[in-house]
Amino acid sequence: MKKTIHVSNQGATLDTSRRNFLKLSGIGLAVAGLTMIGCTDDDDFQMPGNNQIFDLGTGDVGILNYAYALEQLEADFYTKVVNNFYSGISSIEKEIFTDLYHHEVVHRDFFKAAISGVTQNVLPKLEFQYTNVNFNDRNSVLATSKALEDTGVAAYNGAGKYISNPDYLVIAGKIVSVEARHASAIRNLINPGSSDFSGDDVIDANGLDLAKEPKDIVMAAGGFIKTSFTWKERGIN
Repeated sequence: MKKTIHVSNQGATLDTSRRNFLKLSGIGLAVAGLTMIGCTDDDDFQMPGNNQIFDLGTGDVGILNYAYALEQLEADFYTKVVNNFYSGISSIEKEIFTDLYHHEVVHRDFFKAAISGVTQNVLPKLEFQYTNVNFNDRNSVLATSKALEDTGVAAYNGAGKYISNPDYLVIAGKIVSVEARHASAIRNLINPGSSDFSGDDVIDANGLDLAKEPKDIVMAAGGFIKTSFTWKERGIN
């Protein structure tokens, strides 16, 4: 059966009078046009029983759950940042982190709604850990944010080739463009006025953002994720 999934941005209250970088370039993509059409609810799924580790699934469902896991992580991280800003944070940094928080919450909630509308194989709420992150230290928070945003961009770029539903691919393209803006904004906070937004560590020889395989992404982000899951289709056990 075909379904259409809509996600409202009512939960993400934003001050649209502030004309900062993220407002102008990102928020329109963050909360607008997040609609999936033509989804089917007969995708393969396997509900985990007691003491079973959740598997992300196969095909597009697996990709959606994968993206949902990453968006859960980013939303959780920025929730912690904005609930207890580090000492000495500037007003501009507060604005940027608050914007990033709202964007990631919208992305997270969108994926949850979208996946729930097409399958019962929905990744549960994950638990995270930040063993090496000092949320009271500016450098630690910015370094972690940079790592998460760079990883998110590379994750979407690497997963695109596995998406078969064109509607999903359009959505992934919208969201990854927002994530790239996040990454640029954080790099500018770390090194203002520099060209770090297009550094060799994130841009390849062809001038394109790096793309990484899901297995490499999960390995990189795994230190933050306490809840175990597998993605057998992509060799993640």
